[in-house]
Amino acid sequence: MTGEIVIRRDDPARPELRRLVEALDAYAQALYPPESNHLLDIETMRLPQMRFFSVAVDGETVGCGGIWLHDDCAEVKRVYVSPRARGMGLARKLMARLEAEALAAGKAMARLETGIHQPEALSLYRALGYVNCGAFADYPVGDHNSVFMEKLLAGPAE
Repeated sequence: MTGEIVIRRDDPARPELRRLVEALDAYAQALYPPESNHLLDIETMRLPQMRFFSVAVDGETVGCGGIWLHDDCAEVKRVYVSPRARGMGLARKLMARLEAEALAAGKAMARLETGIHQPEALSLYRALGYVNCGAFADYPVGDHNSVFMEKLLAGPAE
């Protein structure tokens, strides 16, 4: 798997993407108790305030992720790359696309929630400039399984 990489806005209900989301759900459910899994369902990811993307290599869909446009930020959601496609920099490329989409939508701040048992994700987000922050939106305060992070995507307009 070394060919053409295509990242495009996509429908999370498409069967290939639905399978990736189900794999991500199974992964998260194996790591965390139900109250610590903040998983958006397919229909929520199809709402107008969502922007969902697929990652394909040589025409095969191997990754996904999206942003949820809130009033004050873009929340990164459902970032996942199939284990067989890891190590190709796809998550980094996807995150760059999500951040560009957030900026295009007028959001200068990106935020995310991930878990304490996902060191690869934490490492990636930190390498991309995300820093720890407090709980936001309607996430519960005090969930010791959650890590909240944010990144300023752009400074104030001059």
